[in-house]
Amino acid sequence: MASYAKAIADGADYIEPDLMPSKDGVLVATHDGELSGGTDIASRPEFADRKRDLNILGRTLTGWFVSDLTFTELKTLRRKETMPKVRQANSAYDGEFQMVSFEEMIDFVAAESVTRGRLIGLVPELKFSTYFASIGLPLEDRFLDILSRHSYLQRAPLIIQSFEIANLKYLRAKLGRNERLQLMQLINDLDQKPIDVMMAGGNMTFADMTSAEGLKEIARYADIISPDIRTLIPLDAKGYLGQPHPMIGLAHAAGLKVQGYEFRPENQFIAANFRNTEGDNARNVEGSIKEMHHYLRNGLDGFFTDDPGIGRQAVDSFLAGPRAS
Repeated sequence: MASYAKAIADGADYIEPDLMPSKDGVLVATHDGELSGGTDIASRPEFADRKRDLNILGRTLTGWFVSDLTFTELKTLRRKETMPKVRQANSAYDGEFQMVSFEEMIDFVAAESVTRGRLIGLVPELKFSTYFASIGLPLEDRFLDILSRHSYLQRAPLIIQSFEIANLKYLRAKLGRNERLQLMQLINDLDQKPIDVMMAGGNMTFADMTSAEGLKEIARYADIISPDIRTLIPLDAKGYLGQPHPMIGLAHAAGLKVQGYEFRPENQFIAANFRNTEGDNARNVEGSIKEMHHYLRNGLDGFFTDDPGIGRQAVDSFLAGPRAS
């Protein structure tokens, strides 16, 4: 939660919680369904018997899974840094914070909005909808119920995102279209298939979806596409930025915005064009801003970033300065 507070203080327009259900159906804000990477569950003897293998889409994962614990049990866990080798300083905060539900996060953002004197948007991601429906924990109606009960979400900007298709179509049918509430089709590696397509035995890939015709189809139910930034502008063999993918122009022609995920401030995550010599884990503010500017000049309408303070600087300086520099 402190990371979200810091993001808002640093000027984020939106914050982005990923949502998955607990065993008792509470929508929990967590990026990873397997809990040992981001919580202390592996050191908690009371949960030792919950460790198991999970086979999903032909891949076996071993660990502790969010849908195997009730929300009350999840609340006893303590958060920890998920990238300790890269962000060592953050590990000082391990154990200080709980897991939170989507509803707790909405209340927190509403309070921050009052404190800051501005609306703060949310970009919740419904994760693995088809899988969770298959085990009796469908997400969509739970999510819609929460939207209906929180007045802040009746006035704040809201973008609902998913790598799947069917859940976005379902939500569009239920919610209709309005400027404040938008749907975002996330785009994975182009040779992959959306999970709902794969589980239904279909053949459509993300490459098919980002063709001219595919983007026109997306525009029928969504407002935004969001691919990986390295899909939008690929890196060459030496790590330098190449030519933008044509999907940027094609998406705009179809009436879609293009937003990318995600910019990270450490040298190792920045294109070689903009790295400095301070080491892979060094935070490179200048290089990160230059990289964001490069993407914005090539048609990016918005982006996700691990460091909203840098993102705010990049957007503000881009809007204030000459576009061709």
